Amino acid sequence: MRSMLSSSALISRSRREFLRDAAGLALGSVLLPSRLSGAISAKRKVIVVTFGGGARDQETFAPEGQENIPHLMRELIPQSSFFTQVVNRGILGHYVATASLATGTYETFNNFATIPPENPTVFEYFRKELRRPSSDAWVVAPSNGFNRIGESSNRAFGPGLGARVILPKHLLSAAISKGHADYEHLLRDNYETPFYSPELAGNDFELEQLETMLKLSVDGFKSHAQTLSSPDELSLYIVRQLMRQVAPSLLWVTLHDIDVAHAGAYSLYIEGIRRTDRLCAELWKMIQDEPEYAGKTSLFILPDFGRDSDEDAGGNGFQHHRTGDVLSRTTWLMALGPGIREGVIYDRAVESTDLVPTLGALMGFSPSLAQGKPITELV
Repeated sequence: MRSMLSSSALISRSRREFLRDAAGLALGSVLLPSRLSGAISAKRKVIVVTFGGGARDQETFAPEGQENIPHLMRELIPQSSFFTQVVNRGILGHYVATASLATGTYETFNNFATIPPENPTVFEYFRKELRRPSSDAWVVAPSNGFNRIGESSNRAFGPGLGARVILPKHLLSAAISKGHADYEHLLRDNYETPFYSPELAGNDFELEQLETMLKLSVDGFKSHAQTLSSPDELSLYIVRQLMRQVAPSLLWVTLHDIDVAHAGAYSLYIEGIRRTDRLCAELWKMIQDEPEYAGKTSLFILPDFGRDSDEDAGGNGFQHHRTGDVLSRTTWLMALGPGIREGVIYDRAVESTDLVPTLGALMGFSPSLAQGKPITELV
């Protein structure tokens, strides 16, 4: 483990230098508290964006990869506090890793099992302690396998205290008849295991709620979907409607296009990085343009984990995340919003499990069973 931490630190320093050279960011001190000074506002909103599998530095932050993330480099990172060393010590599967991010505890269940997390989720902590309604916490997820992520199996919290989950692909498949070639590119459910397609269970978002909650007609939804090129674009479309019509205080968005890397096509992997870069910038603009969110929203962007290096004989490079090597486990975190320092890099190691305690400190609830701790530079 000490060797892995040493290698993670090397990756962190490289990212710092890449960003300082290209974006002109300053090196932050862990001794300086956030400008939030512990203030908690009942009107504060938080949006978390995770994306499946992440992308390696050579295709992103390194000089040869920066052309793939122009929006992150030129627009978002200069406005953010950027943490170069986020270590994931858990299982490197997309559902279980995202569940670990959402609980603040490294979950250990089968990544391909249609079961809820065992530990309380951030949504349950938020709703139970602050007595928030179900309409105030939502998840927009890319895959049917994520339909149980909004609520844990912990008896002290569930049932009924989790987030409401929207699966845009499920909405689309329900809105169209089977075999529509026009939508096939939006309905691919899993890149890592193409034959895995779990049956939906639990609190599925019913089609009629398109009209009653999101104010979208079925025909209008289908028509707009035809103009989109990827599942993540469909997700962002749903996010926009959710922000406008419901305005939840806690919104979790999981993007997935980058995970097309499992198909082994490098060009599609790069396309996924570029699209994710663009969609993150579009979401930040949406936050500034929506009156319910402008000036009171913190945005957190982070991958669930990384991908294998080309040098590891046991891996498949950009295609997979099987080895558990340092590149697969060392990711990053970007935080933007009121009171968060802009244009600052932090090199120190934090863990994936630190996200939930940080959100708790910002929003005023205590995630008592989480393993991580608040990131002091953000709270």
